[in-house]
This record gives sequence, C-alpha cells and structure tokens, in this order.
Amino acid sequence: MATNKPVEIEELFGDLDPGEGDLKWFVVHTKPRCEKKLAKYSLQYEINYYLPLLDSVRVYKNRKVKFTKPMFPGYVFIKCNQEEKRQLTITGYVAYWLSVLNQMELISDLKQIYSGRELGVEFTRAKFLEKGTKVEIQKGPFAGLIGYVEDQKDVKEVILQITLLRQAVSVSARADQIKVIR
Repeated sequence: MATNKPVEIEELFGDLDPGEGDLKWFVVHTKPRCEKKLAKYSLQYEINYYLPLLDSVRVYKNRKVKFTKPMFPGYVFIKCNQEEKRQLTITGYVAYWLSVLNQMELISDLKQIYSGRELGVEFTRAKFLEKGTKVEIQKGPFAGLIGYVEDQKDVKEVILQITLLRQAVSVSARADQIKVIR
C-alpha cells in the first residue's frame, strides 16, 4: 500500500526584494504537480523562492484532511543567477522559464499577496480583471492591501493580481472599507 506523504514547504525562502548584481526574479512554469518539489529543492540549495499557497480541506468518508496547494498552479517565483537557474533546470521539475521584464511590478504584486497571507486572508481564485479600479483596503483586518475592483458601487471583493501570469485571487470586502487610489 502506497503512503504518499504531502510535501510540506514554507511559502517564502529569502526575501521579496529586487535582485542585486546578477540576481533576477523569474517565473518558473513547472511540470504538473512539481511546484512544492521545486521549492523544496530551492530551499535545500538556498535559492530564494516564493510559492504562494492556499489552504484546502478535503473530506474523506468521516475524516477531514487539511493541506495546502499552490495558489497559482504550475508556477513558482524564483530569484536566482544564471548558475542557479541551470541547477534548477536539471532537476526535471522545470517545464520552462518566463523572463520578467518589469521586476518591480512583479515584486509589488507578490508583496501584496504575501502581506495578505501574513494577515491571514482567506484567498479564493478569481478572474483576472482587464479593466478595474485600483483600491486600498482602509478598514478591517485586511487594511493596507492594494488591489482592484470591477465596480466601485457594488464592491463584494478586492482582486489581487499577478499581471505577468494574468491570474488573480480575491478577498471579500465592502465598499465602506476601501478607498480609490488615483
């Protein structure tokens, strides 16, 4: 009987700061179900990574199992140099690398999601907004998060986006908790 134990991994190893010298942020598209394995390998070799996770609960007959799964399936964010990039590529977990043209935009997007996770936000997957209004949550437990809303008059959720991936997650909010950022 197989007993596959889930890989437990920290979401962040290192920092979410811009790379210095030859260090740059990359988005790694992994092979299916290899996100945590690549993160574990990165941790083992002290390569900076960020793998945002979602909490999930499954019910099997009469027991509940709680686990985490990648917030953006198939992607891991890695800050590394060319040698570390080669080292990660030969693991067999990498499908391909996405270059990040706007490093600061990616870092800003990642910091918002990391801040939300630190605040204990219950994120849910959401549709990426092509057009939206930029807002900051001013009140409540998620104060300080910056995201987008589709309609300022009927606010139910604030969307936090990873522009490079064109993927998003949302957090519930009310209109009286947000302020429009111009």
